[in-house]
Amino acid sequence: MGLLDKIAKFFGIRNEEANILVVGLDNSGKTTILNQLKSDDARAMDIVPTIGFTVEKFKTKALTITAFDMSGQGRYRTLWEQYYRDCQGIIFVVDSSDKIRMVVARDELESLIKHQELANRRVPVLFFANKMDLRDSVSSVKVSSLMGLEEIRDKPWYICASNGLTGEGLHEGVEWLTEQLKSSMAAKKKK
Repeated sequence: MGLLDKIAKFFGIRNEEANILVVGLDNSGKTTILNQLKSDDARAMDIVPTIGFTVEKFKTKALTITAFDMSGQGRYRTLWEQYYRDCQGIIFVVDSSDKIRMVVARDELESLIKHQELANRRVPVLFFANKMDLRDSVSSVKVSSLMGLEEIRDKPWYICASNGLTGEGLHEGVEWLTEQLKSSMAAKKKK
């Protein structure tokens, strides 16, 4: 730990760190959203589908977030559960224009929420109703209804309309998630 880190820690201004999972079906916009959250000089010019998972870091005002960008392809979704134990938050990205696969997304969400590593934990879940710019997209209220979010009673959750290409709605969602993560970390420190 360097001198500046020690001084920052002493004054309580050190950026805390949190691990989050970024999940959702393939082609929902997970990687595009993460790319938008990175600093301008760290953004990729071309986005390619994630195979397996990738790890990205970005900073908010209060946290440094390590995001595990999980592939949404069917054959890779079983990888998600390997990361449940160590995550402090989840971003679930839904393609709001893909009404046909919304049922599959809902099934994946239900499996995630009920998994033994998450079932008894109050892990905050941020939903991005992504691709709001597309003609066939439905509102975030409709996505919430189709995904059955009102049935989630044991975890804090929030849904935000978003456009991963322009960044619209992303910061609102990340601010909510940051506040949830900070509250959770503060509660753990008190114990």
